[in-house]
Amino acid sequence: MPIDYDKLINWKIPKVEHQYTKRDTILYALGVGLGADPCDANQLKFVYEQNLQALPTMAIVLGYPGPWYAHADTGITRTHVVHGEQSFAICRPLPAEGAIVGLTKIAGVIDKGKDKGALVITECTVRDKASGDTLCTLTSTSFCRADGGFGGPSGPVKPVHPIPDTPPDAVCDLPTLPQAALIYRLSGDYNPLHADPAYARKAGFRMPILHGRCTFSVAGHAILKTCCGYDPARFRTMAGRFSSPVYPGETIRTEIWRDGDIVSFRSTVPARGVTVLNNGRAEILP
Repeated sequence: MPIDYDKLINWKIPKVEHQYTKRDTILYALGVGLGADPCDANQLKFVYEQNLQALPTMAIVLGYPGPWYAHADTGITRTHVVHGEQSFAICRPLPAEGAIVGLTKIAGVIDKGKDKGALVITECTVRDKASGDTLCTLTSTSFCRADGGFGGPSGPVKPVHPIPDTPPDAVCDLPTLPQAALIYRLSGDYNPLHADPAYARKAGFRMPILHGRCTFSVAGHAILKTCCGYDPARFRTMAGRFSSPVYPGETIRTEIWRDGDIVSFRSTVPARGVTVLNNGRAEILP
């Protein structure tokens, strides 16, 4: 069944209420690769319960509504959905534990053409359940590779952030574990594309791939380390466009350009010579 634009743009995604603990915060950081050096005090504060802090990128797993698009009536082919873009903005420091409410809505459905797929854009507001205060806002684009040509609008599409054509100001290499996807999925994204080899081959990949959100978070770790001195309070916003999958176990290199409080970035897998996250932009405090 093809996508029905009117039905999909008005799709009601259920509210998510989520109680998370320090264990969840630690598990998320371990899935991203924090704690690789057990004697690094900067990383330890994200993976050890004493004086525990939440990584800023943990915002992207709070209030996650799960694979709502897997419902047959959406017209979306689940096996061919990959993460296209991700962004977040921190409104208040993320607590290391607490109860939140996530409200997600469909913000756009774009038809790129029969052989080019479709884009589905969602926006999520994450609030503290007790106070109602907004903790963060999230925007995510899903690339539905098999579902274009349904007669929907072809735009508007947000312009991409340009990457400078000068050498980067800093480069940060961070390895991922071979089991990284199996750990990261425990933070809420149980898509079998990241765990089941047969499912991954059906989707056109030689093996399970790393979650786009995990790749994004590794780049966030690089920015936190390189530009913020591991101080999460300085990290305000981050956005990027996925351009190629990462296989668990690969090293992700993040190239960074600084322009005052604005950070431009791009992530690659040097071993394969591919760019995996492009047109990145982050805002940090002095």
